[in-house]
Amino acid sequence: MKIAIPKFRELPILLVLAGISIVITVANPAFATLENFLDLLKGNLTLAIMTLGMLMVILTGGIDVSVASIITAVTVITGYSLIHISSNLLVALLIACLSGTALGFINGCFISRLKIPPIVTTLGTMSIIMGIVLYKTNGNWITGIPDDFISFGRITLFNFTLKSGRVIGFPIQGLFLLPALGLTWFILKRTVIGRGIYAIGGNLESAERMGFKANRILTFVYSYEGFLIGLAAVSHTSIMRQVDPNAFLGFEMQVIAAVVLGGASTLGGTGSVLGTLLGVAIFCVINNGLILMKIPTFWQKIVVGLIIIGSIAIDMAQKQRAERKQIRVDVEQL
Repeated sequence: MKIAIPKFRELPILLVLAGISIVITVANPAFATLENFLDLLKGNLTLAIMTLGMLMVILTGGIDVSVASIITAVTVITGYSLIHISSNLLVALLIACLSGTALGFINGCFISRLKIPPIVTTLGTMSIIMGIVLYKTNGNWITGIPDDFISFGRITLFNFTLKSGRVIGFPIQGLFLLPALGLTWFILKRTVIGRGIYAIGGNLESAERMGFKANRILTFVYSYEGFLIGLAAVSHTSIMRQVDPNAFLGFEMQVIAAVVLGGASTLGGTGSVLGTLLGVAIFCVINNGLILMKIPTFWQKIVVGLIIIGSIAIDMAQKQRAERKQIRVDVEQL
């Protein structure tokens, strides 16, 4: 009697993460400490939240290079709202998420209604949004964030004291990531919209013949991405306690690289929330390892580029191999 063992598609990614972690730990044991892990978590929460939105975009076969400009705009809006409107966390979340959703909705409308390719649309909106932000801020930092919001950003949970006297704990901003993970997983796995997202990424024409409303789904995907960017903007502002309009230059490449590392196909239709989370972990571990091993920071950019090119090359090779197998099957049937 054979026992069916469920497939764990993310296992190769998990093994890669474990292998890289072991190598870095051997090179510098400080990597494997809880203190370093919590610092890594807090420093990359913004990236983790944003990758969930990018995952949905890539699943549809699209790409969004405007995410860095959108989160820059939303953090600026959040900073001004905290200073001039209200320092209440819920108000800040509402303003940030509405702003992000609106900007994502604009992208979605251009792509779904006007049929402008995602790369062209988001390149255009990236330039427009950053131009407006730099015009309004003159590139200057926004300081003077209210003390009660700053105090919120410093909260940690499950605290304990190290031998050095430093008190560490789970960052409060992690509570932004948990619902984002749960909601994204639920949408992709338990809703008609989620099935439509995978179907569109597999084949747009076939998805429409199956009854999925591609225009509505694409608009939703980019709007939802904007919503998550709003969530990430509040998290980032609470951590940094100020707003730097230049903080996210080139950040879109990190977001894309982390999603691709997590096994999402750039051709669409393949990817998961767990895989994306593991991709973020690999990306962050590599960057942290380079720092701990005192490797110059410019290598981080080189590594990001190699990750993107390598992942896409592997993805294309797998796609071509699958197509050749399909052709052989068709020929045999004839």
